[in-house]
Amino acid sequence: MARSDLGCVMVAVDGSDESMNALRWALGNLNLRPSSEESRSSFVILHVQSPPSISVGLNPGAIPFGGPSDLEVPAFTAAIEAHQQRITQAILDHALKICAEKNVNVKTQVVVGDPKEKICEVAEKLHTDLLVMGCRPFGPIKRMFLGSVSNYCTNKAHCPVIIIKGSTTS
Repeated sequence: MARSDLGCVMVAVDGSDESMNALRWALGNLNLRPSSEESRSSFVILHVQSPPSISVGLNPGAIPFGGPSDLEVPAFTAAIEAHQQRITQAILDHALKICAEKNVNVKTQVVVGDPKEKICEVAEKLHTDLLVMGCRPFGPIKRMFLGSVSNYCTNKAHCPVIIIKGSTTS
């Protein structure tokens, strides 16, 4: 695939330095095909939010001293969701600031779920020509328990995947 054949390049960002370096690399090294009336080329910045229960890792549980055990705490859930929205907006703002220097068509998308699965799902849904992502330097034990999002996507995505390691100078 020639560099100018790229109509949709998706960059997965999670706020880490590694993901932002991947975005810088993509913007500095990839050229999208010229846009036409029927096809608009774009960089898609994707952020995957973890579901609130997973991201917090706790449940308020039963109220002590005889309170109802199945009571939901809407304020607690709302506070978690509001906090996640602020984090997501900060990540996208940072990514868009990086993009502002380049004269490219950029779209953002946010989905909720397991990052490994959602990145691959969105890449397929958007008919992505190339997926670009960073790689966190996990040790072997952490990688064994957490898994590697980039490794999963390399094996499962329906498009070519470029993994950017370390810092970039673009």
